[in-house]
Amino acid sequence: MRKIIIAVIIVSFTLNSCLKKSGNECVFNACAFTASSAEIQTVQNYLSTNSLTATQHCSGMFYRIENPGTGPTPGPCSNVTVTYKTYFFDGTILDQSTTPVPVNLTQTIMGWRIGMPLLKTGGRIVMYIPPSIAYGNQNVTDANGNIVIPANSYLVFEVDLISVS
Repeated sequence: MRKIIIAVIIVSFTLNSCLKKSGNECVFNACAFTASSAEIQTVQNYLSTNSLTATQHCSGMFYRIENPGTGPTPGPCSNVTVTYKTYFFDGTILDQSTTPVPVNLTQTIMGWRIGMPLLKTGGRIVMYIPPSIAYGNQNVTDANGNIVIPANSYLVFEVDLISVS
């Protein structure tokens, strides 16, 4: 029982340090959650094997800004409109959108909340996201219960930021 209470306190503290509302403003500590050194090493190995260069964020996510954009910058709680492509490190495509999709960043994985504020409207980013700031050790299933993203998956997101509201 004591271990459960300690775990709840740790999770509560961590979540509260990550995303808070201060009046109408969203306050977010992008480095509150960090990937393990093993996860970071796996991403570094992937990048090296595929001759890719990317910048490491303090969270352990790696990213490459292909176009920084010129318009407004989203915050970690912004509503954005994007097009995207998502795939596993082995190249298997999970999902993609060629038509703009509205997204509230508070409803996304941590990696998106970290990465999207690095862009301005009109920009393009490629994010290499380790499991702990993606879906973690949870399987992601579809409406029929089929696993679409296995637990502990490493993901790549190519995202074009169309607009911020």
